[in-house]
Amino acid sequence: MNICFLMGKIISEINFKFMIQGKNKSIAIFQIEVENKTIITVKGYDEIADYCYNQLQKDNYIIIMGILDYKGEIEITEIEQFTLK
Repeated sequence: MNICFLMGKIISEINFKFMIQGKNKSIAIFQIEVENKTIITVKGYDEIADYCYNQLQKDNYIIIMGILDYKGEIEITEIEQFTLK
């Protein structure tokens, strides 16, 4: 398990889906762009998915703590929105 911390800008629409089978009820998937212009796909489940869908939108800046999975995507464990001044 690889824990990572990322800060970036949301560059895609947040795709929210309900899951029929499995341990999770819902998922939110979107992409962020970090400072060096790398684009990373991130995903959150259940409560985090609800927060992402209801509170975030394209062009928001976020800080994420997550787990790097085998596909190179980040599964969000904690997330916080911030603004640049």
